[in-house]
Amino acid sequence: MPQHDSNTPVCRDCDGFSTVAITTGTRHRDGTRATLRVTCPACNGTGHTIATPALARAGR
Repeated sequence: MPQHDSNTPVCRDCDGFSTVAITTGTRHRDGTRATLRVTCPACNGTGHTIATPALARAGR
């Protein structure tokens, strides 16, 4: 039976890839590359847009 996924909107700025590693072009002494980790400023690293709460209707 197929599983249903939650309908969480993906961030339009990062398309869900909220954290990326960017190489600086330099290398450490052991030969590995120096990288910078950068998070999406629009979604603060969550990958999803912040959903606005729906208005609740009270009464009849």
